[in-house]
Amino acid sequence: MINVPLTIEALVAVLLLLTILYCVRLSNHLKQFKADEGVLRRTIAELVASTETAERAIAGLKATVKETEDTLGERLRAAEQFSSDIVRYTEAGGEVLGRLAQIAGVHMARTGSPVPDVTPAVDPKTIAAAAQAFAERARARIKGMAA
Repeated sequence: MINVPLTIEALVAVLLLLTILYCVRLSNHLKQFKADEGVLRRTIAELVASTETAERAIAGLKATVKETEDTLGERLRAAEQFSSDIVRYTEAGGEVLGRLAQIAGVHMARTGSPVPDVTPAVDPKTIAAAAQAFAERARARIKGMAA
């Protein structure tokens, strides 16, 4: 016959052995999770440091863009002023040239020599239109950089 107490004790010993093996396996898993936790913490720390560096770089870029925008704005205003001055001076030069042509015409009419063609080589309106187009392109570039 089967000895019942001995069978029960053998069964308890096997269950105890299985429990010990399971605990060893669980312990190994816990060690691996702790190691992974350390790696994860280091990764998070590196990510935070990288994010801070990127934020500082973005702030620097924003400051540079603002400074560039201010500088370009000043230069644009100066260019527009210069353009309008050129138009004014060209128109004034055309008027002076016209007066000189009249004076030369009167003089040449009195002396009998032919009157030369003294029309200005460049139309002041063409210069003004070109300067306006340049200013428009510069504004578009500034808006494109700000966006």
